[in-house]
Amino acid sequence: MTHAKTTICIWYDRDAEDAAKFYAATFPDSAVGAVHRAPMETPGNAEGDVMVVEFTICGTPCIGLNGGPIFPQSEAFSIQISTEDQDETDRYWNAIVGNGGAASQCGWCKDKWGVNWQITPRVLTDAVAQGGEVARRAFAAMMPMTKIDVAAIEAAVAGAKAHA
Repeated sequence: MTHAKTTICIWYDRDAEDAAKFYAATFPDSAVGAVHRAPMETPGNAEGDVMVVEFTICGTPCIGLNGGPIFPQSEAFSIQISTEDQDETDRYWNAIVGNGGAASQCGWCKDKWGVNWQITPRVLTDAVAQGGEVARRAFAAMMPMTKIDVAAIEAAVAGAKAHA
């Protein structure tokens, strides 16, 4: 991994390496880099345990830190993946939820390590960025969804344009 100016650090209990391998297998432009072992005993690791894993998700540099159960994941941090269509949305959503994860609301899901993801079709973010009635309709269509239904968002956007 090149040393980027900014790197996202994600805290894991013990499974940063497994998580990084899953992300690399699931998302394009993703890979596992160096694996660093604890040079000494720490509160979250015994000497020699995998402590830090370098990886990228869709080209974004990250490190996974095995720090133990001190700081659990929450919805206060999530990774948003922008998708182009329903097939791509389904592929990522199903990979995360189907690998021990859990569905949530409004395009959010959680992987089996507790990391929160937003699998968000571009049609939704584009509609919200337009503002006004288009954004209101798209947002209203999204609110009851778990995984985002691209056709329903497109219909809401079309309806908003027809009435604007």
